[in-house]
Amino acid sequence: MFAGGFLRSGHIVVPVTRNEDMFTVAHAHPDPLLVLIAVAENDLHPVLAAIPGAWRERIALIQNELLPRDWEQYRYTAPTVISVWFEKKKGIDAKPLIASPVAGPGTGLLCRALTSIDLPCREIPASDALRFELVRKNVYILTTNIAGLKTGGTVSELWSQHEAFARQVANEVIDIQDALMGVKHDRDALIAGMLEAFDADPTHACAGRSAPARLERALAHADAFGLAVPTLRALAA
Repeated sequence: MFAGGFLRSGHIVVPVTRNEDMFTVAHAHPDPLLVLIAVAENDLHPVLAAIPGAWRERIALIQNELLPRDWEQYRYTAPTVISVWFEKKKGIDAKPLIASPVAGPGTGLLCRALTSIDLPCREIPASDALRFELVRKNVYILTTNIAGLKTGGTVSELWSQHEAFARQVANEVIDIQDALMGVKHDRDALIAGMLEAFDADPTHACAGRSAPARLERALAHADAFGLAVPTLRALAA
């Protein structure tokens, strides 16, 4: 999707596959406008550690379960970051839920690319607003995926039929996000943000194929911070 947007908005796209050496590509293309890191969550840290120096100021991150600690430990100070709120499945056009918030130096470039393919986005400051949006997306995807391991169904069914359980999962997810960020978040605002996305796509399925791995990562974080999270642990039992 991103490559199509960049091409539609008049840019050259140079792919870097897993089998290619990044430093060789960086030598041939030392001054890109943007370096979009489009790897899965589990692959992000090795890639951040290996990015060539010439590209470090140009990176853009699109992953779920993303927090500032993920890039700060590798001394990235101002990446472009987007909290992606659209879904693309094979053979089906991309479906936006809400406008995707974007922050950082490449925001204009990224938003122009997305709007060229009818995917809405909005610019936000690279500050508390970005941190809130990242946590909001994490609460949405972790709550729906993890709760869906038990309930199945859609997000509207999760809330209409299992609200108490969904709130238990969401609150334990927020406990983990609080620990990871070192701050107490506004739980009501995060739940409201999650429900806005529910309303935007009520038939969205809860548990995808990544759900077991998301639960495993959540419990690893809980263990690291000594959090009880009994609802999550019961789901893993």
